[in-house]
Amino acid sequence: MAFSCERDLWEHLAATDKRILLYGMGNGAEKILDVCQSKGITVSGCFASDGFARGNSFRGFSVCTWGEIKALYGAENVIVLLAFGTSREDVLENIRRISKEAELYAPDVPAFGDTLFDRAFCEAHREELERAADLLSDEESKSIFWNVVGFKLTGKISFLESAESDREADLARFVRPWELTAAMDLGAYNGDTVRELLDRSQGSIQRIYAMEPDARTYKKLAAYAEGEARAEVIALPMGAWSERDVLSFDASGNRNASVGENRSGVLADRPIRVRAVEVDSPDNVLGGARVDYIKYDVEGSEREALLGSVQTVSQWEPTLMVSLYHRSEDLYALPLLLHRLFPQYEGYYLRRRRGIPAWDLDLYLTREKR
Repeated sequence: MAFSCERDLWEHLAATDKRILLYGMGNGAEKILDVCQSKGITVSGCFASDGFARGNSFRGFSVCTWGEIKALYGAENVIVLLAFGTSREDVLENIRRISKEAELYAPDVPAFGDTLFDRAFCEAHREELERAADLLSDEESKSIFWNVVGFKLTGKISFLESAESDREADLARFVRPWELTAAMDLGAYNGDTVRELLDRSQGSIQRIYAMEPDARTYKKLAAYAEGEARAEVIALPMGAWSERDVLSFDASGNRNASVGENRSGVLADRPIRVRAVEVDSPDNVLGGARVDYIKYDVEGSEREALLGSVQTVSQWEPTLMVSLYHRSEDLYALPLLLHRLFPQYEGYYLRRRRGIPAWDLDLYLTREKR
């Protein structure tokens, strides 16, 4: 394996004499705190940016500011665990500033599922990780892959800074929007990625199928689709799955908006808004219609959506973009699944947009190497 470590982040935290502080509140902090408790790791407190700290509490901790933490313990005596995600440059710069003052890590906890990408997990799936890495078609992809593994094991943000790519260049090289006539956006959100495609298509795209199961978000998508004049945008209030069904849906919002069975057990006691949602396979939705590009970013349901696309992909051989960051096993399991389902594809390109943690990690699959 191209990356190994003698001790993962959780083992390092269990062995430290420093005080451990959470930076941030919310679902990420909930998950990190619960992992720490399950491993006998003591967390001493929580802090947030000045505007969020005042008067707040989290899991029994009074939320402090970073200045108060330094005054109380001394920056050299603490370990900071970043408990939220961001791609905003001003926030990233503040994180870098804190990391220069204190030992700072961004623990990798999965958005969905409860399997940690720790040293034991990595060793258990060494062979699958190596096979997935071997599928990748260029050195940039392989570098991103192993840097993401390094980040997941150690929580060091320096690995993420070595695993960034340019979104515009990726779209131009792998998707080529100006060559598309029809596309499918699974997990279309409010239409942002539909708009991104059309902005770059030079008028070539005639139709985009956009599936979004979250009711509140779908309203925004439908409003956008109705006003979009450059192409026919078919907004569908449903989730992408392997077959037609009605499933429970966690409509709690943000990154927890997903099919109910994807919900993390760590969040089992947190409030949840459940409603029934229609799901269907891309094959059924398209009914044999042509598409040249499919985006799969479906909050932990990528495997099912791919299984529901076999007929379409086999017939039309569209370019695929598949998110690999929702579950710990996605990094190897989804590339291996793609290789098994679609052996005719030769181009496997892994790219990641700037941000913390290792979100927005996408695999572009092309019929031929590019």
